[in-house]
Amino acid sequence: MNMLMAFGGILVVLGGIGLAVPGFSTQQTRDVAQIGDLKVQTQENTSYTIPPLVSGGVLILGLILMGGSRYRRR
Repeated sequence: MNMLMAFGGILVVLGGIGLAVPGFSTQQTRDVAQIGDLKVQTQENTSYTIPPLVSGGVLILGLILMGGSRYRRR
């Protein structure tokens, strides 16, 4: 299996995951203030969305790379 086929497969998997899970969020805890043993913390939530057009484009690009790799091998 050559590199073009492997890279295409990775893009197909990433595009499929992007279509299945269009958004995700992360959490980060930060120390706001500290006085002696007392800590004041805050938790920040950040949401990310992956546009379906981008995920579909990555999926199609991966399929094209895989197809091109098979065609080139013949």
